[in-house]
Amino acid sequence: MSTPTATERGSRFDLPGPLRFAVVLGLIYVFLVGVSSLETGIKTMGADTQEQLFSNVSNPIAGLFVGILGTVLVQSSSASTSVIVGLVATQALGVDDAVPMIMGANIGTTVTNTLVSLTFVRATNEFRRAFAAATVHDFFNVMAVAILLPIELATGVVSGIAESITGGLVGTSGTEWKSPIKAMVKAPVEALKDIEGVVASGNVLGVMLVATGLVIVLVSLTFITKNMRKLVADQVERSLNAVLGRGGGAVAMLLGLVITMAVQSSSITTSILIPLTATGVLALRNAYPVTLGANVGTTITALLASLATGSVDSLTVALVHTTFNVLGILLLYVIPVARDVPIRLAEGLADIAVERRQWAVGYVVILFIVIPALGVAVLR
Repeated sequence: MSTPTATERGSRFDLPGPLRFAVVLGLIYVFLVGVSSLETGIKTMGADTQEQLFSNVSNPIAGLFVGILGTVLVQSSSASTSVIVGLVATQALGVDDAVPMIMGANIGTTVTNTLVSLTFVRATNEFRRAFAAATVHDFFNVMAVAILLPIELATGVVSGIAESITGGLVGTSGTEWKSPIKAMVKAPVEALKDIEGVVASGNVLGVMLVATGLVIVLVSLTFITKNMRKLVADQVERSLNAVLGRGGGAVAMLLGLVITMAVQSSSITTSILIPLTATGVLALRNAYPVTLGANVGTTITALLASLATGSVDSLTVALVHTTFNVLGILLLYVIPVARDVPIRLAEGLADIAVERRQWAVGYVVILFIVIPALGVAVLR
């Protein structure tokens, strides 16, 4: 009797498709718990850090860098823009000073999915696709800021549009809305915080939550990737791309917007796209507009926060976030000649990162930490 090969033994214990799909859904939930644990841990390490960082900044470029750093701190533009809206509502921050910070938040929020792409660093082809899918979001947001910030400083067009919209909304009462999905993710994190809180508190507890979140994110993404390889056949991959392809960018943007509004975090939406793109389930060109929809969807949190404050200025600042993202799409995606630029830049950077993996790490550190930190130190 011959001994079964490793392949035969592996195929014998393969899970049925529906069960494997349920496993992937469960792993995605675990991944979201990990992301939430990261956010909670960072907040625990310093609840007042963002407010101190955002206050007393009058130089617009310094404000831009503050927005980047503040968002990197919590890995969520929804959180940082809500803080900015609150500061504007209390008049601790002026509208003009807040606008560059809002734009910086759009850049800072991309750090999460870029970090997620680094988990594929050992697999060349997957890493190339993952890093390109992550950095296309970086390039789009940096280009949007490079174009729109100078225009805003010279003409005030972005804030002017937001003020016009505010004029039509003044007197509208806002209602707080909490995503049930986000609440489901938060529940196990609170339990984890209570458990780890038995042995630690303050900054130590924050570090423990961050470390736990990182482990959860890395492990869950690893198993998501492995299961997706077996779950998704080539025909299904082509079908998914064909659906997005036939619908065009509008369908993909709508998908990104709806998902992000549901989970109230563009970082979660874009980070989920990374393993999908890395394993070839989604083509980069189809994943790209989903991230643009996520950019718009993430502005809902600040809008709700501003409506709840009843402050005209805070509503204007929240609408600046939405206006900025919509204008960015009109300039860099709707115009055909500009549409492929972020994709080509991301693919080029991914090719370099595959050849020199340490450059990928350096890119993250320099773009999201070194440059903003130096900018704040010099210009503030």
